[in-house]
Amino acid sequence: MATGGDPAEKQTKRLAMSAQTLDDAYAAPANFLEIDVVNPETHGLANKRYTDYEVRMRTNLPIFTLKESSVRRRYSDFEWLRTELERDSKILVPALPGKALKRLLPFRSDDGIFEDEFIEERRAALEVFVNKVSGHPLAQNEKCLHMFLQDASLDRNYVPGKVKNN
Repeated sequence: MATGGDPAEKQTKRLAMSAQTLDDAYAAPANFLEIDVVNPETHGLANKRYTDYEVRMRTNLPIFTLKESSVRRRYSDFEWLRTELERDSKILVPALPGKALKRLLPFRSDDGIFEDEFIEERRAALEVFVNKVSGHPLAQNEKCLHMFLQDASLDRNYVPGKVKNN
């Protein structure tokens, strides 16, 4: 077999790799964005009840002002984020978990959308949704995502646009 003379062999030659040290293996990742949807809480009474969720974010991405944040969001806030991203970004935004309209019907024998099992299923699905969205590089530049993850309250009258990387 020829060594190095064949042009195809030169094009497919592997790069020389250096051995990985333990410091490299266990160092913080170069870039990370971790988002957890946790601690669902139901508030109010009768037909004024709602459930909100704590959205925790940790990152070292320079595009985000805060490196750690924790905010509370309702399902309608996730709907707002999805609508804003669909309108302003050029990405295909994944679907949210359904509205569970059958669980809102009166005269049910259970608590409907306030059942622990349903709340946990929705929490897990909202976490998958927000991680898919925030993992997209184009979405990471949108003001609405930054507001959703880092601002205590959402300014629904904000001016849409991109975040400037400082």
